[in-house]
Amino acid sequence: MEAKPQAPFRADHVCQLLIQKKMLTVVSAKEILRKQDGLLQKLEKVRRQKYENTPSAELISNHLTIVDVIASLNLSRLDNPALPLDEETIFRTLAQQWKIPFYRIDPLKLDLNVVTTTIPRSFAMKHLVLPVDVKDGVLTVAMPDPFNLEVLDDIAMASKLRVQAVVSPKSDIIKLINEFFGFKRSIVAAQDQFGGLGVDLGNLEQYVRLRAADELPSNDQHIVNAVDHLFIYAFDQKASDIHIEPKREICLVRMRIDGVLHTTYKLPKAVHSAIVSRIKNLARMDMAEKRRPQDGRIKTDKGDVEVEIRVSTIPVAFGEKVVMRIMDPDILFRDLPLLGFSPVDLERYQSLITMPHGIILVCGPTGSGKSTTLYSTLSKINTPEINITTVEEPIEMVHESFNQIAVQSAIGITFGAVLRNILRQDPDVIMVGEMRDLETAENAIQAALTGHLVFSTLHTNDAPSAIMRLLDLGLPHFLIQATLVGILGQRLIRKICNYCKEPFEMPSDELIALGLDINRSGTLQLQRGRGCEKCRGTGYMGRTSVLELMPFTESIRRLTTAAADVEQIRAKAREEGMRTLRESAIEKLLQGSTTYQEVLRVTWEHF
Repeated sequence: MEAKPQAPFRADHVCQLLIQKKMLTVVSAKEILRKQDGLLQKLEKVRRQKYENTPSAELISNHLTIVDVIASLNLSRLDNPALPLDEETIFRTLAQQWKIPFYRIDPLKLDLNVVTTTIPRSFAMKHLVLPVDVKDGVLTVAMPDPFNLEVLDDIAMASKLRVQAVVSPKSDIIKLINEFFGFKRSIVAAQDQFGGLGVDLGNLEQYVRLRAADELPSNDQHIVNAVDHLFIYAFDQKASDIHIEPKREICLVRMRIDGVLHTTYKLPKAVHSAIVSRIKNLARMDMAEKRRPQDGRIKTDKGDVEVEIRVSTIPVAFGEKVVMRIMDPDILFRDLPLLGFSPVDLERYQSLITMPHGIILVCGPTGSGKSTTLYSTLSKINTPEINITTVEEPIEMVHESFNQIAVQSAIGITFGAVLRNILRQDPDVIMVGEMRDLETAENAIQAALTGHLVFSTLHTNDAPSAIMRLLDLGLPHFLIQATLVGILGQRLIRKICNYCKEPFEMPSDELIALGLDINRSGTLQLQRGRGCEKCRGTGYMGRTSVLELMPFTESIRRLTTAAADVEQIRAKAREEGMRTLRESAIEKLLQGSTTYQEVLRVTWEHF
């Protein structure tokens, strides 16, 4: 560590450093220094209102600096106007100047016990210090001011470990202290309340308790807080699914982010049943029934938007496993150009969805973005002049502009039963959640024949295979010929992280040897992600669709017979301009949106 600066957050020194690094103009720096007293007073007023119930000792220790002032102005960086001059950028620059490592805290990689058991919460908040790692007898602590040597000495004495300071943004530290210590406090309190009352081996084995014990109630405040934290944490991390899995000795919490599961928490097994009961209570499920699978849904808010959470429980070896699918309207309802269409395919798709009648199918496996495509399409064509009715199992996202019907097979409300009666509701557009059996397919065909535009999904590998699937269901080929207007196959592919994207060169021969027919020769300039704190070292951030659009043209209609050959259909579609899923993915590779590893992982060629 460098010698301690006389004043690490002295305003003129910080501004001068940002000017030297070409992040701030001289004019802006002079203006900030001239107005800093007034800006500090405004920030202080806002902060005191926000933390009016916070103990005064914590508030006093969290004094404002020139970093808070500059970050509050929402300026752009001089060297790259596309990037903000935010708190993280300023602390990263200061850390480089101080020759102290900068540490961007990834909540998914923090150990709950390391964070919460090394030092007390009051000490952590008072001095803005967060333990982030213990390795080989060295405790790494994140601080906005790493020159507070007295605090480091106190931590070393209390922990009996050598202490190493790293620099992290102040707001990240405050947020994580509140979240982690609050969550830990809830879990420990719940465990203390329920601990020692017997052994729960779930569904695998029966353990005879020798004394009666009441289970921890699902409305216990500690459990309520813990479950609320899980939801907030998942929203912050942009997770699509939350898995709560009972094991023999622990309760494992995992979250799916950009299609990949990350282990988030390992909780005491004693709180598992209470957390599950709380979730089932919120989802209006039968809390007493633990032997059968159940489905439910929760509506909550994320900021200013409502979020639907689809809940599924199923009995496994050591108890009930819960999977919660987060249906975020920001993802489900998007403009069509943002879904990943090429300009040509977008024009073709928009012409299909404005047809007066017929069937449009969206194909792909579970988790390939079919729901997003369908909801975005319905949102695009929705006007006050048309009646859109959907039949879903379950309803993915409630939208007041659509008339949405939930299938309930247990009481006889099936896809087929609803579709038989739906035409009396005077629909213009019908969306069927899934065409899974002959009855559903026949009723969808009937709706299309009587002048309605019908959207539905099929679980097939690509667009041409959908025709074979319809024939396999038992539909006569002449009805398919009469009603089908287009098929869209799709997958989700990870995008390269914009924060650590870097160019590299690769011979085209190597890509061709891997099976990627790129129709180019020589050395190619591609992109990849190095891996950074923003993308958790993966090199990827976010996903986009790769799409395969097959309009049901006259020539393909003629090939759709009782003895149809999928390879002939595929060849004709490609001849008429259909780009395959792999070709769509290769285009994104050459554009620098994704990597060749992702293209190989997500798509394949037919030989």
